[in-house]
Amino acid sequence: MQREQPLPDVSAAEGTGQAPWTERVAVAADSSNRETGRALAARLGLVFLDAELDRAANIAFILRVGADGLALCSGAGRFGPISSEFATGRLRHRHQFGGGVGQSIARAVGIRQDTQLHIADLTAGLGADAFVLAGLGARVSMIERHPVIAMLLEDGLRRGRELAQSTAITDALSRMQLIHGEAMEWLRDGSTAERPDVVYLDPMFPERGKSAQVRKEMQALQQIVGGDDDADSLLEPALTMAGYRVVVKRPRQAPPLAHRLPTFTVAGRSTRFDVYALRRMPSGP
Repeated sequence: MQREQPLPDVSAAEGTGQAPWTERVAVAADSSNRETGRALAARLGLVFLDAELDRAANIAFILRVGADGLALCSGAGRFGPISSEFATGRLRHRHQFGGGVGQSIARAVGIRQDTQLHIADLTAGLGADAFVLAGLGARVSMIERHPVIAMLLEDGLRRGRELAQSTAITDALSRMQLIHGEAMEWLRDGSTAERPDVVYLDPMFPERGKSAQVRKEMQALQQIVGGDDDADSLLEPALTMAGYRVVVKRPRQAPPLAHRLPTFTVAGRSTRFDVYALRRMPSGP
């Protein structure tokens, strides 16, 4: 079950030279979801657009509440709606046909048919990797610090649980827990109830080799979230927290996080997974 927490204030933490994200994002809603939209705007401290506008010339991004859920849209129509989807689309397809425990991410994390791991995803984003891992039987604690991304993920989990048409997807979503907050604070919190077997890190980096639409969407998210400039500082406390290993997803040609060489690497076409092994993985439940 999701544990809702106060959203962290990251409005002044971007370091991009742009206006704070709270000045570049507004909330809009269709006629059936006005009250929900107003409540979301109040929760995030954003302007609510009273008119039903698909475009707003003076707003870079619009967080829209509609019949299909929550989506991040371009105020100028430069990219399509961005949402978190689990019961439909490519993630549903990957859940069904993605290759099981033979996938690179599964091999890096150490998932096998006879293991039930607890994984802490410190950079959850829209939850794609967490969903893959949960679909393979892991319990995943997802930490997301940016309020807009956390709201998109929270909405995706809610709709996924409502719309899932297979027991497998319902079970996977039940193993995903969203925590709103800073990864560093979570790592340093002495009250963390359970030490994760694996800590997973996927710092945001520019997407290459993707479609133009996907690149535009990732660029939009980066404009709001900013870069994960503090990612290097997460590695050491992650190594202290993890029970068995830390896994870092990196661009294939990028240097290792904090310039620390991994124990081994699982390589893909455009990305790789750097694995920092601490001790032998468990062999059974």
